[in-house]
Amino acid sequence: MVERHTLHALARPGAKIERMRQSEKAPTKSLEWLDTDLRRRAPATRPELRIGIVLWPGFPLLSLAGLSDALRHASDLGDRSRQVRCSWRVLGLPGESVRASSGIEVPVQEAFSSSFDFDYLAVIGGLLPQIDRVPARYPRYMKEAAEAGVPLIGICTGSFVLARHGLLDKRVSCIHPFHVDDWKAAFPAHAFVTHTDYHVDGDRITCAGGISVIELAAELTRRHCGPGTSAKVIHQMTVSTQRASGHMQRRQALGYITTDKDKLRQVVVLMEKNLSPPLEIAVIARLVGSSTRQLERAFLAETGFSPSAYYRTLRLTYGRWLVTTSDASINEIAFECGFADASHFIRHFQAQFGMAPGRLRQALGTGDPEPGPP
Repeated sequence: MVERHTLHALARPGAKIERMRQSEKAPTKSLEWLDTDLRRRAPATRPELRIGIVLWPGFPLLSLAGLSDALRHASDLGDRSRQVRCSWRVLGLPGESVRASSGIEVPVQEAFSSSFDFDYLAVIGGLLPQIDRVPARYPRYMKEAAEAGVPLIGICTGSFVLARHGLLDKRVSCIHPFHVDDWKAAFPAHAFVTHTDYHVDGDRITCAGGISVIELAAELTRRHCGPGTSAKVIHQMTVSTQRASGHMQRRQALGYITTDKDKLRQVVVLMEKNLSPPLEIAVIARLVGSSTRQLERAFLAETGFSPSAYYRTLRLTYGRWLVTTSDASINEIAFECGFADASHFIRHFQAQFGMAPGRLRQALGTGDPEPGPP
């Protein structure tokens, strides 16, 4: 069963910090750090993450490329690209090919079978006018997989495919903003969200498509292969030569949230996007159509923290990630995390994590094990 993450996970200090260096001058060294987990592991009897992929006519090639390339980077040391930690294959009718929306034909690699020897079945939907132009074996196979307990993933209009065949009943789906009107017209009784890259609802996962697939792949590799492997996916596919980080990199550092409270999710996304300078809580409340008091009650009920305390924890968690994965100075990190100066950042950091950022960086830099609180 696919796990559900809550907002509580973000506020827990003390989790083991992965050792990683992101140096523009030494990318090879960065990859060596990111591959540390795999080097230490004993040979696995089977891949830790196995995904079967079903393509619908007119599917977006970017979704297939993003998913398979993310798994490729997570699967092996360096850039060797063997299917070691992860495996993936395109399933379908033997000898057939499926045409992407760009006109490129992708051959089926493996015929449908009843073994279901994978952890997820990912359905990449296609152009909506072609959604019914598939052999009957395709939807039947999806239903058989669901009955066998295999979690299903709907990517791009794959959510439409799952819903059309009764596989998203009483579920909340992630829909690309471009297709909101199509979704409302086709499935008026189905709940949906549009402000996130993907949504987990029990053993169903839906993804907006496009580069959001990389976010989803990074989360799946984190769950099955560990945070170091997930970091490698982000590093290889989204690393920038610029110092400032984007929202995707912040999401990788902070984790991923799932909550049934739509407004609360909007608030956290605003916080993530505005770490420096941080927004006033009253401003955030107005932006989501709430009052400060309502927001306080919602946060306390869901997380046990006030909005301001939760916001500060977000900024400190991101700061810890920068301390352990970059060569930026403590002054630079303090500024990027929305603190007025380094002394404020250091004081709050030590209170949150039990040690000063400089001491943490020094310990990791010498290869010493992570020390406990002083």
